[in-house]
Amino acid sequence: MSTYLIKNVSIVNEGRVFTADVRIHNGRIAQIGRIEKSASDTLIDGAGKYLLPGVIDGQVHFREPGLTHKADLYTESKAAVAGGVTSFIDMPNTVPNVLNMDILNEKYRIAAEKSLANFGFFLGVNGDNLDEVLQLDTSKLLAVSDDGLYFTKKGNLLADNPQTLEKLFANCKSLIAIHSEKEQIIEANEELFREKYGENIPAECHPLIRSEQACFEATERAIGLANKYGARLHILHLTTEAETHLFRNDIPLEEKKITTEVSVQHLWFSDVDYARLGMLIKWNPAIKTEKDKKGLLKALVDDRIDIITTDHAPHAMEEKQKPYFQSMSGAPMVQHALNVMLEFYRQGEISLEKIVEKMCHNPATLYGMENRGFIREGYHADLTLVDLNADWQVDKSNILYKCGWSPLEGTTFHSKVTHTFVNGNMVFENGTFHENHRGVALHRKPAN
Repeated sequence: MSTYLIKNVSIVNEGRVFTADVRIHNGRIAQIGRIEKSASDTLIDGAGKYLLPGVIDGQVHFREPGLTHKADLYTESKAAVAGGVTSFIDMPNTVPNVLNMDILNEKYRIAAEKSLANFGFFLGVNGDNLDEVLQLDTSKLLAVSDDGLYFTKKGNLLADNPQTLEKLFANCKSLIAIHSEKEQIIEANEELFREKYGENIPAECHPLIRSEQACFEATERAIGLANKYGARLHILHLTTEAETHLFRNDIPLEEKKITTEVSVQHLWFSDVDYARLGMLIKWNPAIKTEKDKKGLLKALVDDRIDIITTDHAPHAMEEKQKPYFQSMSGAPMVQHALNVMLEFYRQGEISLEKIVEKMCHNPATLYGMENRGFIREGYHADLTLVDLNADWQVDKSNILYKCGWSPLEGTTFHSKVTHTFVNGNMVFENGTFHENHRGVALHRKPAN
């Protein structure tokens, strides 16, 4: 395995930015400090650049198996590493849905052959397979989740089924990650807008249908039930300022039993963007108001929100450009998430140290990933080298998603990922991919 020496780089890690050298050897971070070059080192000049731990994206939909006309584990992991993402956790709404260990293990097998980044998968849970899931040793799973399963059939959202949630909270030993909206409220809103517009509801109505009330009531109830049982609950992709006040920032992440995340699109876009982008920014839960967008960023910075994800959910363009009820919800983001956050840094909204905390340190802590997420000697060398003074524009020539489009097309970013290391292998280098190695499975470290 190659040995690399990154010289004179600004390291962003554990609340500090400092200049040092980093040696990578045998897949690990071997040394940090002032290091003399040896004959075996491949030298990388880090002067003027910043070295971050590899980004860990805790929520993606890479579509394999079953939906590979939109995306697959190779194409989307390639886009991920180009964006500095070295590890991801994929959701259970592939085809078939990941509702048992045989399907889960098959996804791990496919990823081991195809993924350029490290990979983990959530086990799906709903009312149909709850008893089966609870017979497993759930403590070994990264998490169980219902996210995306509501597309398969109505009634699959755990937040809408308090009896199912109670049984899960009382008996599950893993983290429980849920999509938090009340379907009854959404369905009632759908009917109101259908009466007004028929099937061609404008995209601007989406946040009124999948409303603040639908989100807040579901999240408030889920937190109450989780607290009742002392369960480990994670609310996926928070979208409202109102919900942020339900979460704590007075204890460290390691002590939290109730956690949450924000996806980059809910920080970047607001309801004013529907007029320009229409169904291209139709996500569930919906992008909401400017007030919500600002409130989410504030809660991220003050630690009520724990991690940043993308909810990367590619669809074919023709699937997006249909009328409201047929248009698929979700869009691709994993290649551009770090760029988005670095724009907020340039605007003075968030520090580099806080970005690294939310995109690298905290996901590793939250999901119990051993020796990842930090720049420490002995840790896996998952690293991202960034030039903060490199302007470029998102366009079809540089979009790597299999679906071939992005809601960010035409956006100019002012920073660029130059190198990405996965387990010590330089997978991405100034636009060139080195595909001799594959990522490895992410596992929860054993409890003490």
